[in-house]
Amino acid sequence: MKIVIQRVLEASVTIGQKKVASIQKGLLVLLGVVDEDTQDDIDWMCKKIVNLRVFPDENGIMNVSVLDSGGDIIVVSQFTLHASTRKGNRPSYIKAAKPDIAISLYEKFVKRLQGELGKSIQTGDFGSDMKVSLINDGPVTIIIDSKHRA
Repeated sequence: MKIVIQRVLEASVTIGQKKVASIQKGLLVLLGVVDEDTQDDIDWMCKKIVNLRVFPDENGIMNVSVLDSGGDIIVVSQFTLHASTRKGNRPSYIKAAKPDIAISLYEKFVKRLQGELGKSIQTGDFGSDMKVSLINDGPVTIIIDSKHRA
């Protein structure tokens, strides 16, 4: 499981002409899954996201989590995070989980993340062509891979 987290002042997801998700201060989480991902990857990743201290404290030091700041989260499925560019110029997505596995993992991830955050989170629509807008705050962008915990 691989994620890209962006600390945002605001973010939204639009499909067609309809805005399906929108937050103010919080995190935009792009999520890519592989077939080998398990509930353990989901649990570890969700705990990491809500406790990651990327928001400034009263001294301007990144020392506050999204949980403690009261921020919101949008999760967007992003199979391209597992792109391989080793050969040629056309990325290969063979490592990304196929939809029958990926949808289930994505839904479990969202449900667990909501439980960790203690409130509803917003999402894009798995498999849809989405337009994601954001104002990155900092900018702060962090990449986490559950297979590289050590």
